[in-house]
Amino acid sequence: QVQLVESGGGLVQAGESLRLSCAASRSIFSTRTMGWYRQAPGKQRELVARIINVNGGSTNYADSVKDRFTISRDNNKNMVYLQMDNLKPEDTAVYYCNIEFYSGTNYWGQGTQVTVSS
Repeated sequence: QVQLVESGGGLVQAGESLRLSCAASRSIFSTRTMGWYRQAPGKQRELVARIINVNGGSTNYADSVKDRFTISRDNNKNMVYLQMDNLKPEDTAVYYCNIEFYSGTNYWGQGTQVTVSS
């Protein structure tokens, strides 16, 4: 069992930045993927950014956040981060951390609210 706790959300104005953090209760070294997803009201949960460890740590991003968001990890601290720059009102959503192990087991955090005002 793994507990994921997100933090760093909040209310900002368009153009500002936030850094989300995800703390895992155990080692993330053997994960297959680590990622951030988001869900806006009335919409489906969508992938924002992901690190694919099977490919040596390659990353992929949703087109809507490319060049604005950066995902990173710190294996020593069991942390995953999402640096969000130049935020837009359409980035408003609940952001969730996700970890998938090679066994296929998937874990989600409880989510953190990000609200961007225009």
